[in-house]
Amino acid sequence: MAKSLASCIFCKIIKGEIPSFKIVETETTFSFLDIGPLSKGHALIIPKHHAEKLHELPDEYLTEALPIAKKIATALGLKDYNILQNNGRIAHQEVDHVHFHLIPKPRASDEEGLVIGWPAQKISMDELKAFHAELVTKL
Repeated sequence: MAKSLASCIFCKIIKGEIPSFKIVETETTFSFLDIGPLSKGHALIIPKHHAEKLHELPDEYLTEALPIAKKIATALGLKDYNILQNNGRIAHQEVDHVHFHLIPKPRASDEEGLVIGWPAQKISMDELKAFHAELVTKL
């Protein structure tokens, strides 16, 4: 495992200092069941490199995260689910270590699993076009 923080709960889980219900482990990635699940099968997929936010994580620690999420979703036979990744407190990140949630959404319940709103903003096509042009120049 690359750099870690002694106080990071996910780093402790990766090192085996805190027990977990491990699902898949590779050289760069670790996945396990969430102990506070939103629904049955709620899993976490985490890189073994400690970084608080996605943009701070070396790319090589991202290559297996979504394939592992796909593998777990397939094993669970999921038809509906969310993949969630938050960065920062105001974006609802609770643990300061990059992680992805795989959250099953059972068909029988609109309240089980991830429940979110989608407060879409009104933006004109001219504003969107100007923003797009600016963003593309930064890439």
